Amino acid sequence: MAFTLYSLIQAAILCVNAVAVLHEERFLSKIGWGADHGIGGFGDEPGIKSQLVNLIRSVRTVMRVPLIAVNSVTIVLLLLFG
Repeated sequence: MAFTLYSLIQAAILCVNAVAVLHEERFLSKIGWGADHGIGGFGDEPGIKSQLVNLIRSVRTVMRVPLIAVNSVTIVLLLLFG
């Protein structure tokens, strides 16, 4: 089992899928990363926590439809070429 570019792309797709399925009310608010927690004010430099929360929200918003297509292509390629 060799480490190929395809396996690296597949790992990236799995990580993006993992971020995309995080539920804000069920999981993120329990660890203190929900929308109701104050992350900073106007003019403050955003911290790492606020940047990660914004990244998770943007992945969930923007990547929802493209992930369906990318996952479908990945599944077809795995079925065809094993």
